[in-house]
Parts: sequence; C-alpha cells; structure tokens
Amino acid sequence: MRVLIVTAVPAERDAVVRGCGTADDAASAAEVAVPGGVLHRVQMGSTVDVLAAGVGPAAAAAATATALTVAAVRGAPYDLAVSAGIGGGFAPHAPLGSVVVADAVVAADLGAETPDGFAAVTDLGFGTVEHRPPPALVTAVAGATGAVRGTVLTVSTVTGSAERADTLLGRHPRAVAEAMEGFGVAEAAAAQSVPVLEVRAVSNAVGPRDRAAWRIGEALDALAEAFTRAAPALRTPDLDPDLDLEGSQQ
Repeated sequence: MRVLIVTAVPAERDAVVRGCGTADDAASAAEVAVPGGVLHRVQMGSTVDVLAAGVGPAAAAAATATALTVAAVRGAPYDLAVSAGIGGGFAPHAPLGSVVVADAVVAADLGAETPDGFAAVTDLGFGTVEHRPPPALVTAVAGATGAVRGTVLTVSTVTGSAERADTLLGRHPRAVAEAMEGFGVAEAAAAQSVPVLEVRAVSNAVGPRDRAAWRIGEALDALAEAFTRAAPALRTPDLDPDLDLEGSQQ
C-alpha cells in the first residue's frame, strides 16, 4: 500500500509525519525529491509520503498531480491520495480540536454569480464540484479517529463573516468544515483514477474572523493523533475485501 498525503504548509506536514511515525520522524523522515517539492517518507507497514504543496486548490492540484505522475513513471504508483491539515469547523457539528473526515469533497465557490444567485459549474453544464471518497475507507478512518463525517468544502477565500457561513450552509447543509486544498487534491487524484480521502483537524470556527480564538497548536496535535489512530486503516485497505477503493469521483 502506497499513500500520498498532501498538506498545505510544513507545520501540517510535520504533524502528519509525527502521527504516522515516531516523535522524531518529523526531523528524520527520509526526503525524496520530486519536481517542485520534497516528499517526507515514513514506513509504517506501508509507504506513506507526505508533501507540503502550498496553500489553495491550484497549488494542491499541481503538486499532487506531479507527485502522482512521478510515482507512476517510476513504477510505484500510489494507491490513495489524502488531503490533510487544519481547517475551519461549522458549529456545532465540528468544534475546536475535533477531527473531520470528508464523505464528500466539494468545491464551494467554483462557478459563477448570476442574477439569480450563485451557480456551480455543474449548473452551467460543465465540470464537477464534488468528489466522494470510498465510503468504507471513510467509515474505517472515522471510526478509528472518532471523527465527524460530512461534507468538507474547498474555498479559495476563507470565510470571515457569519453571513458567508450561513450562505455556505444554505448551499451545503451537510458541511462540517472548510479548507482550501481538498478539491485540488481530489481533482488530481481522479484524473489518474486514484481514490481520495480528506482529513481535517479544526483550528477555528467558520464565521467571523477572530484570530485570538484560533487554536492552531491544538489542531496540529489533534491532526497528529488522528493519523496515529488512522494508521491501521491506511496500512492495509488493499487487503480488506470489503474496502472498495474504486472510483472516488462522482
């Protein structure tokens, strides 16, 4: 089993590496160069490569596509791509410090403003705005981590007002969190028929921007703990006949 985990920034990458390996692995994980970046490799019964790709869906998509392609060309393709990091949680479903596993990865602002309101690209007749991770894998990881399951929104502009939060929930009533990279990872993975998963630890509430209330350190610790607990599910899904990893795109 080969897993690619994509984060936005190095602090998230180090938390994931710490969770997947040992306390010292953030500093000692093997580094593998790929065009435009460096993979941090952890062996935990399967090969886990963790990549800090940059902030936003475009950076995430570009870095994920590159890593997936390089692995395939080298004859060692990945079996799963994971978008991971911290993010905002929609109250009361995902409080500060909680972990969220996406059962749907949705591009919340990919579309057009019209006289009748926002129209997603699918309403305009092209593209997709949603990818669905394998349900059995979502169940396994959520069960192992005690995570909340629901829609995780990908946005290019982080929500900073109650009005915007209400608008997003009106469009996506199952939303439990928002972040900036999941859909980019999912698009790149779907293009190469690689299943996708998204795991987030909640550092702040979606709504009015209040940096004093953010709990980034706690969220990073929760992210590391989530990957420690999720390790068995990520180690052997290809050996579980009930774990369908086919077709993450809807």
